[in-house]
Amino acid sequence: MTGKEQGIEQESVDLSLEELYQKYRKYSFAIAYRMLGTVTDAEDVVQDCFVELENKPLNDIQNPKAYVAKMTMNRCLNLLNSARKQRETYVGQWLPEPLGESADLPAEWLERKDMISYAFLVLLEQLKPIERAVFVLREAFQYDYKDIAELLGKTESNCRQLFSRSRRILSSGESVLAAPASNPQNNAARIKLLERFTSAFLAYDVTAMLELLAEQPAFVADGGGNVHTVMRPMVVRKGVLALLTSRRVLTALRERELVHTVINGELQLAFLQEGKVKEALCIRLTPDGEHIQDFYLMINPDKLGHIHVSQEGANKL
Repeated sequence: MTGKEQGIEQESVDLSLEELYQKYRKYSFAIAYRMLGTVTDAEDVVQDCFVELENKPLNDIQNPKAYVAKMTMNRCLNLLNSARKQRETYVGQWLPEPLGESADLPAEWLERKDMISYAFLVLLEQLKPIERAVFVLREAFQYDYKDIAELLGKTESNCRQLFSRSRRILSSGESVLAAPASNPQNNAARIKLLERFTSAFLAYDVTAMLELLAEQPAFVADGGGNVHTVMRPMVVRKGVLALLTSRRVLTALRERELVHTVINGELQLAFLQEGKVKEALCIRLTPDGEHIQDFYLMINPDKLGHIHVSQEGANKL
């Protein structure tokens, strides 16, 4: 079977713990990052899974891939349920942690460029933990409902209902995957738009910025209480325009070196100071690719550690 009905690969192999770790560590991380939206938590989940395996007879594991997926998902669900309470005390708006182009992902995913877009990672925050689990396994990992039910301890019917509900909640029409940054056509159009935005932003050009904005754009910033920034999402076109062309707001960004770099599989903007990423701006385009629908500004220094811009890879704007 192929596509979304390919299910879990059936395998029963005699692997050592080190071999299991080398083979499935990145796969576990890929699941955990999509579930949690933070690199550090995803890495902790992966580590915990393989520490637990140290005390388990490996010969009892009939399907290592499925077993690692189930362990990973269970830990993620536990973390998400507790994280909701923690995020209630988070200062300002919480955004997922962006991943740079050197993301720790399975080799086959890097080859296919099946990287989840940052905008979609934001949208996933609308789902309840179990809804997110079903959606991630089905849409991002192409598991069939039978396997999802086995992994989550649900019925196939329940998983279908959860997936349908998730699709309704996320009814944006946006693909779960990023438009591959390796595609020359995608690159050319996106670079042109980034250049237009940068020019308008640096020049406080109201007319040019207005031409770029969608009819109902949104601007969200995450400072985590560590730095001063816009505390609440701006969802009115007039307000977003005023914010992006104000001479009193976001002034630090205009003092940086602006480059475009790959974040979550797509070209985005990074703001550098002495070669270090100080802010990152991820944009979501309208379906036609002509206007900017959403802006996600990451200023929280705790969430910028996995964006590295090399001198060779940086494209100045």
